Amino acid sequence: MPTAIRLVISRKSLFLLLAIAALLGLGQWLSRSPAATPIRIGVLHSLTGTMSVSEAPLVDAVRLAVEEINASGGLLGRQVELVLADSRSDSTVAAAEAERLIVEEKVSALFACWTSACRKAVKPIVEKHRHLMFYPLQYEGMEASPNIIYTGSAPSQQIIPGTRWALDHFGKHVYLIGSDYIFPRTANRIIRDLVGVVGGKVLQERYVPLGADPSALITKDLRQQQPSVILNTLNGDSNKHFFRALHEAGLDRIPVMSFSVAEVELGAFISDAHPAHYATWSYFQSLPDDDNQRFVKAFQARFGKNRVTSDPIEAAYSGIRLWANAVREAASAAPEQVNPVIGRQTLPGPSGVVAVDASTRHLWKMVRIGKARADGQFDQIEASATTVRPAPFPAYRSIEAWRRLIAEFEAAAEPKP
Repeated sequence: MPTAIRLVISRKSLFLLLAIAALLGLGQWLSRSPAATPIRIGVLHSLTGTMSVSEAPLVDAVRLAVEEINASGGLLGRQVELVLADSRSDSTVAAAEAERLIVEEKVSALFACWTSACRKAVKPIVEKHRHLMFYPLQYEGMEASPNIIYTGSAPSQQIIPGTRWALDHFGKHVYLIGSDYIFPRTANRIIRDLVGVVGGKVLQERYVPLGADPSALITKDLRQQQPSVILNTLNGDSNKHFFRALHEAGLDRIPVMSFSVAEVELGAFISDAHPAHYATWSYFQSLPDDDNQRFVKAFQARFGKNRVTSDPIEAAYSGIRLWANAVREAASAAPEQVNPVIGRQTLPGPSGVVAVDASTRHLWKMVRIGKARADGQFDQIEASATTVRPAPFPAYRSIEAWRRLIAEFEAAAEPKP
């Protein structure tokens, strides 16, 4: 009985408060529930600079996922609001913008970065604030963070199987070309290990600054050394220069396996299409599965019929959906509430079923080998039988040994954006 009395009094008090507020013209202010406030997420990608051709489409992927969530009622009765920041292809800018998004914009999660230089600059910011970030790129591995979910491929899902396939199909005399920062240097350390295991030879290992034209370096090399295959870890605009140089020098017969060239990049240098160009990804736009066809149609309906999807675009899209699942389970958008449950999220998507591996905070993903077509798409020519476990630290070295190697690379490399 005392409880019932308190309930009646509470209701009468509420009615009295609302009546007074209405008389004072404050009814609209009081009726706004905290639940109606949007959930804000930070999206941090390069909209300008050498990486913009690759990164800007990831913003569209995030936007599409957010709009789909909002169209179905939002999360926890609230709409999701996208807060966009331009990292300008500069890791220093990325770190400053991450700080601003977390501290000033009060975002609930970050969806950010392409290059490893960007990720490594933003990582300590996210960890300092015990926040949550989703990173959508395939990368060199050698990292795990309690505050990052890695939705792109780990080395066990791209670099290692792609290199093995290239060595098996084209031969063991290898030419390495990459942008001069941590991802290509670490990837090439793994590739050198694999080449050594099969008794192969790395003929040359070349690096150029992000966005630079590697033509002068490589054309003479390739004519003289005649590699069995080129393994390419160039990023951004350098790929356009690279494939143009191959085309103009008549070096079209040398197979190229790329680790950072997807449909978006192919479209940027379609006139210099390489007839023996291959790539290793978890996803291709050309996959015939129903989930993927729905995704491609939705993406093109929203952003243009000539727009293409890609593995990083799909990984960015899936990252939003995984986060949304975790928000629903946690019944909260607060990072400290979402983080403990993100490790058990699984969902079907355009690339197949993706699942967060709780021990590494990377995703189980398919491995697919594709051959580039003249129209800027890939034909899948081989795929893993099922999803592959992520291994950010390849098991043939200890984690401590890998970290020592990475420290050496970072000390040797010049500062890059």
